[in-house]
Amino acid sequence: MSLNVDAVMTPDVQVARLDDLVGEVRERMVADGIGALPVVDGEGALVGIVTATDLVEEHPALLAVSEVMSDRVLTVPRYDGVHIAARVMRNHRVHHVVVTEGHDIAGMVSSFDLLRLVEEHRFVMKNPPTESVRKGSARA
Repeated sequence: MSLNVDAVMTPDVQVARLDDLVGEVRERMVADGIGALPVVDGEGALVGIVTATDLVEEHPALLAVSEVMSDRVLTVPRYDGVHIAARVMRNHRVHHVVVTEGHDIAGMVSSFDLLRLVEEHRFVMKNPPTESVRKGSARA
């Protein structure tokens, strides 16, 4: 049985609002050791994500987060397998996915969460590697 995303995600995720200022968000991310924040609109709906990579450039501190965020935010349902989150992250070359429950943000999974899972040996290998055998080839 494989683990659900729920088992490895970071719950109670901080969010940024569209009109939050880049300087404030940058300070909050640095102070709290956060690599990414989901961005929500006035109703709390997920509309984007701002990552440390987005803030590497020297953006004016008084610029709205909506000007630097990515509106391409990838999500996975809370009770999907952790392998789904890993596949989404690998296929899209991102380090964070937002975990959702319905239309609400339930948490986030980062590449560090997946590395911790491997480090703690809580992963389950589906099919162990097998030796390749070609049809009709003789083995010595």
